[in-house]
Amino acid sequence: MSYLPFAIINLFAYFTFFLLYRIIPYRKKVVRKNINSSFPGLSQKEKEVIVKKFYKHLAFLLAESVKNLSISENSLKKRMRVKNPELMNKLYDEGKSVLLVSGHFFNWEFLITAQNLIFKHQAIGIGMPLSNKFWDKKINERRARFGMEVVNANTYKEVINSYDNQPTATLVLGDQSPGKDENCFWTEFLNQETAFFFGAEIIANERNMAVVYASMNRLKNGHYELELKLISDQPINEKYGFITQTYISFLEDDIKKHKHAWLWSHKRWKKDIPVALSSLKKNHQDRFNRKFRSRQSSAPTNAETRGNA
Repeated sequence: MSYLPFAIINLFAYFTFFLLYRIIPYRKKVVRKNINSSFPGLSQKEKEVIVKKFYKHLAFLLAESVKNLSISENSLKKRMRVKNPELMNKLYDEGKSVLLVSGHFFNWEFLITAQNLIFKHQAIGIGMPLSNKFWDKKINERRARFGMEVVNANTYKEVINSYDNQPTATLVLGDQSPGKDENCFWTEFLNQETAFFFGAEIIANERNMAVVYASMNRLKNGHYELELKLISDQPINEKYGFITQTYISFLEDDIKKHKHAWLWSHKRWKKDIPVALSSLKKNHQDRFNRKFRSRQSSAPTNAETRGNA
């Protein structure tokens, strides 16, 4: 099916939309619950419009992901455009490795596959393996065919270290549901207390990598544009949580602009809010500061300087 032309793939998407929305109510309770909680100020009619548009988006995402398994290099370059490549080019010329953060928004599969084609940096993608080992191997082979290094979240350090003499861009999709409560960054996101992975901030501070947010926008069927936003080029000078909170703010802004384009079928808020949340937050911050800030002077951080300005 992946070798079919895009015109046929789009027809398949319309059929899939009808199937998921009308015939098989795929996770519709989860989708409605997530949207209801995220946009309490909207009317029920407005929320239902988002639900319907989400299922259409999901259908096209599935179809395009199938096509992504065999799409040519030239076709992918035409369909994944970068609005401001000069930001990444400048960091590359400075010999600076980058932590590229984004979310499950619009077509992240195109981004994964195209990353090594659209940036000069060697592309690395960190993710959790699929439960099905056969499909995990097959899909990651397809994602990596243009040079992306797809690595397990548990073994990423070895891969990053192997590129010590070459600038890398490590992609992290940080909007998944994380693990242990005590290792999460908790904050309000879409009107709800939400736990986030903190790994990106840890990696950035361990290696002092520049952190760039990749904001994706859909131009038309199968065509996307990335806008790059610098979060920090000196993470070791930032306050605890600055990188993660800025990423969350950028992602939330994107979702509010294109409410249908996030992965609402994901059980994002399946974790219960801890009873001693304030204590947990303080302990998390203290652990970070002991590890990364205990030897630093009391000079103002970049974030404080920007705030004073």
